[in-house]
Amino acid sequence: MTDGTLTVEGTVHIGRRGRGGRKELRAGDAPALPPPGRVPRVARLMALALKLDGLVRAGVVRDYAELARLGRVTRARVTQVLNLTLLAPDIQETLLFLPPVAAGREPLALRNLQPVAAIRDWRRQRRAWHELSRRRLSADAGEEK
Repeated sequence: MTDGTLTVEGTVHIGRRGRGGRKELRAGDAPALPPPGRVPRVARLMALALKLDGLVRAGVVRDYAELARLGRVTRARVTQVLNLTLLAPDIQETLLFLPPVAAGREPLALRNLQPVAAIRDWRRQRRAWHELSRRRLSADAGEEK
């Protein structure tokens, strides 16, 4: 004799749609957690520089001055960020995929990259980058030990 109950087995997780969104019951395992730490600021600035450069090239915005007005920052700041697009493509890629910063100060700052971006010859730029990254990034790895 059955008592009318039904047992269902499966894996579910509670998720949200967007930040602060309504909770939903979803089938399957919960998504993997993001790696610990935060995305380095220079990686975010490199991505921003590529996006802003694309907006100017596509004609969505007229020039850097308009970007500055829209972003409520100075034209000098927009120029500093967009100078990252002058870096050799392999350096840009390295910046975009820097490992997360677990805690403390970031090993590399925008001000460290400005002299490298000012070098127009990519071969010389790469040498300057290797020297900078050797000093900055390897020194940071040594502190974690």
